[in-house]
Amino acid sequence: MSNEQKIYRLEEVKKHREIEDVWVAIHNSVYNVSDFLNEHPGGEEVLLEQAGRDATEAFEDVGHSTDAREMMSKYKIGELAEEDRTSVGTRGGIWEDGTSGSPSANSSWKAWLLPVVIGIVSTMFYRYFLVKQ
Repeated sequence: MSNEQKIYRLEEVKKHREIEDVWVAIHNSVYNVSDFLNEHPGGEEVLLEQAGRDATEAFEDVGHSTDAREMMSKYKIGELAEEDRTSVGTRGGIWEDGTSGSPSANSSWKAWLLPVVIGIVSTMFYRYFLVKQ
């Protein structure tokens, strides 16, 4: 795609809600995900549920991988118009161009912290209560 992005109003995105024509807005970018419906790991229903909407919050709530974020670029068709832009669900700033860091990078330590804490507590519990001295 050229450096110049097409600008879409949210009203235009809302017109694309049919199974053969599905657009979503995520982080103020517009994506035509019609060809991705059958490939989506969560099933096509997930995308159809968000069709024609700003799906940023739903996208971030799932916690998509870096690979999923990179894969999105081939479905990007433009940007939301300035007056339709939001800051909902950014959780780490603008991640697409890397200027503010990706949400997954900012929260990567959280991915291993909880399992480590649970492991330590479980080990202490086991040693204290279950191992005979």
